Amino acid sequence: MKFALRTLLIAGALFQTASLMAQTPPAQPTPDPAPAPAPPAWSAGPIDFSGLVDAYYSLNFNHPASTTNNLRNFDVRANQFSLNMAKLELQHAPDPVGFRIDLGFGRAWDVFHSTEPLDQGRGIMRVIPQAYMSVKPASWKGFQIDVGKFYTSAGAELTETHLNFNYSRALLYANGPYYHMGIRTSMPVNKWLTVGFQVLNGWNNVEDNNSGKTVGFTTAMTGKKVSWFNTYLVGPEKAGTNDGVRHFWDTVLNLNPSDKASFYINYDYGVDKIKGGIDNEFWGIGFAHKYAVNSWFAISPRIEYYNDKRGFITLVNTGSGPSLRGPKLKEFTLTGECKMKEGFLFRAEFRRDWSDLAIFDRGNELGSAKNQTTVLVGFVAYFGPKR
Repeated sequence: MKFALRTLLIAGALFQTASLMAQTPPAQPTPDPAPAPAPPAWSAGPIDFSGLVDAYYSLNFNHPASTTNNLRNFDVRANQFSLNMAKLELQHAPDPVGFRIDLGFGRAWDVFHSTEPLDQGRGIMRVIPQAYMSVKPASWKGFQIDVGKFYTSAGAELTETHLNFNYSRALLYANGPYYHMGIRTSMPVNKWLTVGFQVLNGWNNVEDNNSGKTVGFTTAMTGKKVSWFNTYLVGPEKAGTNDGVRHFWDTVLNLNPSDKASFYINYDYGVDKIKGGIDNEFWGIGFAHKYAVNSWFAISPRIEYYNDKRGFITLVNTGSGPSLRGPKLKEFTLTGECKMKEGFLFRAEFRRDWSDLAIFDRGNELGSAKNQTTVLVGFVAYFGPKR
């Protein structure tokens, strides 16, 4: 009864009023409200090209022998330089047929595809983070169909670093879905509301691990100062069985009161149902702000809380049976950004992570610390449209 009531509340939130909204919605939320002027598109005939190279150095004050920043995406390497990602995008906007193919290299894509079986997603699909075709006939009044592999619609943050407030990804990003294989649709209802429906193999898998399908419902409501995005996913996610579905709701509220200031609030709730057992619940909330001091410098604080009640998402827990419990996580991040030249960003970042369980590596002792502190410098060079 408790879950049924919660589901009704979630469904109601997905479709209730948004009378403040008044502008054509983008395909998915982009946190940066006042981006630097994007370099002109690189094109060869009907194909547009864009891409990026993203590298960083991270100093972890726990000095872990594992050289790992625990629970991070994608800044996982500690006390060393690392190539986060290099990516080349090829795209043709649907007119009425189009496509997009992303080619990716770097450690980020190892993390991105870490749940894939070795003989499936870690093969050729490991270097293809997105590949889908689009159909959008003019007579369909904005209705669009995409078929293939694509980034998830959930979350306040996007996959590419320069499209986000901070360099490191939030806990909510790290613990949610990254991508899906399947079909998705979007349909403008009016000038401020777009709705969508998806049929997917599941979370982070190119080939399905069972015979069931995950379905998704999306809404995008946008205005000049306020935008609200929702994604609701439900379906079986356990290997080899359709028993016990997973429910996941992600909601993002973007506030852009001025050209200099922007905010987002991101809330996630999920439950993986266990037939005849104890359900795995997880939820989290994050808040971030970006303030452009001038045309080339901005500062972005972020704070989060994440409760993985039984350690289902983080794979970290203590106890057993009914007393099994996972970590309660917190993080604070402060990022300074310099737009050194059009298409080139430098970011310096301080981040502190806490947990009520000892899960962070310290020296030669794995999972011995309840916190970790890092300082990072990152460089991103990109070309083409800043989507």
